Amino acid sequence: METNALTSDMLATLREKKPYPAVSITMPVHRSAPDNAQDPVRLRNLISEAQTRLTADDAVDAGTRDAIMEQLRQAQAEVDLRSGMDGLVIFATPDEHQLWALPRSAPERVVLSDSYLTRNLVAAKAQQAPYWVLSLSADQASLWSGSGDRIDEHREDGFPRTAAAVEDDPQWQQRQGDTASTFTDERTRQFMRETDAAVQQVLAREKRPLYLVGLAPALALLGEAGSVGDRAQDTCIQGGLHSGPGHALHQALAPQLAAARQQTGESTAARLEEARGRRTVAGGLAEVWTAVHEGRAAMVAVEEHYQPEASTDIGHLTPAASGTTTETTEVREDIVDELVETALEKGTEVVFLTDGTLTDSNHIAAVLRY
Repeated sequence: METNALTSDMLATLREKKPYPAVSITMPVHRSAPDNAQDPVRLRNLISEAQTRLTADDAVDAGTRDAIMEQLRQAQAEVDLRSGMDGLVIFATPDEHQLWALPRSAPERVVLSDSYLTRNLVAAKAQQAPYWVLSLSADQASLWSGSGDRIDEHREDGFPRTAAAVEDDPQWQQRQGDTASTFTDERTRQFMRETDAAVQQVLAREKRPLYLVGLAPALALLGEAGSVGDRAQDTCIQGGLHSGPGHALHQALAPQLAAARQQTGESTAARLEEARGRRTVAGGLAEVWTAVHEGRAAMVAVEEHYQPEASTDIGHLTPAASGTTTETTEVREDIVDELVETALEKGTEVVFLTDGTLTDSNHIAAVLRY
């Protein structure tokens, strides 16, 4: 699955406690030769490591181990390492396995625990800045989930929607004085009100920026029907896209998405500058880490490809080189992913910016609440 498909409900399910052991495997994936030749070997070695650790764990009986290994072998057979991903996550229990393709690198790791390791998924989704697209005509509405340059149709929550077909009613037409325009038809207005309500429910559960696509009369009627139009990030006046496809929607929305990225960068820079004036800003990984864990960070800004290694020692964070794990310290190659997940759990806004934007703050900064 793509991180674009990760919803709040799915994340909550992934984090649920499970009978020990739940296995999580993460690894980087290379997009081009010659580096990509090593990816199948890496995956095979990680699965072998999982088997070794399951076998050595006295808390895991042979039946559980064999069932998990069968799930991991199925996952290995299903994964396509040439699909343009940057990271791979595999989850497995005796009863299931899941494959997640990440647009962000992840370290090589095998984790046995009583829940799945989700921080790499959460950070990858946050980096892609997910959004919703409502594509509309007078009698059809479809909802799309966007993330990065990919847009997929959301086929839940009553979508796609089609207005109920009604036979011509001569008496109704006579009361109207003539055959009504589609956009003045009360039945069309009712369809828009119902569509507005359905989108509101989705936004209440999964808050993201919303883009509207359709002809001007349809979008105007939606605006009259409810408040979704007021909440939209931007609109694209183009018809014929209620059935997509996703790449056509992305192409149509390209100017609006680019403008939103630029606006995010500018507003984030302004917030950081204002915070510097108030002396309520943290800069650098260690300072931001502390602020996030203390719940003092209102916003965290981080460069897209900033993924340093660091070690933790009794709650303190310091830069570290590979291979320096000791009894009291642990080197973490995805420390930023862990920080992002913690920040989001504490209600902190997380913004990813273009590389080089935060050089003066050592690639990561936070606006503090106090």
